[in-house]
Amino acid sequence: MRLSHESRSMRRHEKICLLSLLLGSGLAVTPARAVPSFAQQTGQPCAACHVGAFGPQLKPFGREFKLYGYTASEGKGWYPPIAMTIQTSFTNTQAAQPGGAARWFAPNNNVALDQSSLYYAGRFNSTSGAFIEMEYDGIARQLQIGNVDIRKIKEFTLFGIDAVGGMTVNNNPSVQDLWNSTPAWGFPYNASALAPTPAAATLIDGGLGQRVAGLGLYAMWDDSIYTEVDAYRGLGRDVLNATGIVPVAGAPGIDGFVPYWRIAWQKNLDRHFFEIGTYGLHANIFPNGDTTAGTPDSYTDTAADINYQFIVNPKSVVSDMLSVHGTLIHEAQSLGSSSALLGTNNYNTLDTFRVDASYSFAATVTPTIQYFRTSGTPDAVQYGIAGGRPNSSGFVTEIAYVPWGKPDSPFQFMNIRLAAQYVSYLEFNGTAHGAAANNALYLSLWTALHF
Repeated sequence: MRLSHESRSMRRHEKICLLSLLLGSGLAVTPARAVPSFAQQTGQPCAACHVGAFGPQLKPFGREFKLYGYTASEGKGWYPPIAMTIQTSFTNTQAAQPGGAARWFAPNNNVALDQSSLYYAGRFNSTSGAFIEMEYDGIARQLQIGNVDIRKIKEFTLFGIDAVGGMTVNNNPSVQDLWNSTPAWGFPYNASALAPTPAAATLIDGGLGQRVAGLGLYAMWDDSIYTEVDAYRGLGRDVLNATGIVPVAGAPGIDGFVPYWRIAWQKNLDRHFFEIGTYGLHANIFPNGDTTAGTPDSYTDTAADINYQFIVNPKSVVSDMLSVHGTLIHEAQSLGSSSALLGTNNYNTLDTFRVDASYSFAATVTPTIQYFRTSGTPDAVQYGIAGGRPNSSGFVTEIAYVPWGKPDSPFQFMNIRLAAQYVSYLEFNGTAHGAAANNALYLSLWTALHF
């Protein structure tokens, strides 16, 4: 079957499809999403573009589909690419949480509707497309705008070599990224919002999701060198209220533009895929929105990432597949304003390292293990924890089962993912003593449907 998108790069591949996402809002543990309207648009099964036949982890074809603005199709008549996902779960923590895991929830053993989302996910025309999400957060019981990525693309040549460039409008730095090593798409792809999480996280690691809006330009040259620059502005209180992102009392105020950059090199060698790159941002922020100190704090996040995939049989969409992702984020915090107003240190650093490996068996069963560590300058005021040490580390282990999503699936309108995940801490908020009390078992059912 030939896709109708008239792209030189697309014509080199006959099976380009689906993309489904997302990790999303302001916390790194917010669930990711998978949307089957991309599969309906392209006529391909979920397994053609997704590791384990369910998103958001992408194969090379899935990355190219996103690069080309969600526009590839099998040439059938146009229809609104509407999809829906529902996530339900059970969370058990090693120690009960006094007062409840969250408002409306018990101290332990909670069953929840994590999230229900409605998407416009697909093409507008042959050169533009979008991923737009409206979500109901079942934990906060709040309707809000989720992740947004709207793209316009154009093909060109540079030094006689094919390239594609584009424009993205999005609301979460790294949500537009092609690889599963950056924060918006990194493992775990869904996680419990009813389990304790470390107090410290870098700004780029979910801190700006849905609280900014930005415009970016990107280009891929020779299917190997990728560059991107974006500029974001913080959204005002009225806009946040209108989009359902309720402003937090005392939330920081973003001053001016937030630049974001991305540079990556990739190589696809049939059975092997490699990527190495860097990304980052710089933001000026007034603590608690208080401008009386005059000069805002500044945060500079600089990161490196790697991706490796090994496909046992590239000719089969249900081939076994090994995937490895890693990222290292360094944050420099210049806190002159916070120091004067709140008593923080003048300068802090914060570092986050994550690496994960998964092996997908026949695009059906996918076990994954991740090691994570965050460490930095002690600052009790900045992180709001006793002792001030922001250090946390541990492992996430998960096994996911996707019975459908393959070419012979009896349910072409629906895909499901069942997963059992366990988070175990070696250190939590600066101490190893009692860290295991925050360990959590998370059982989830993730259902994706298209209309």
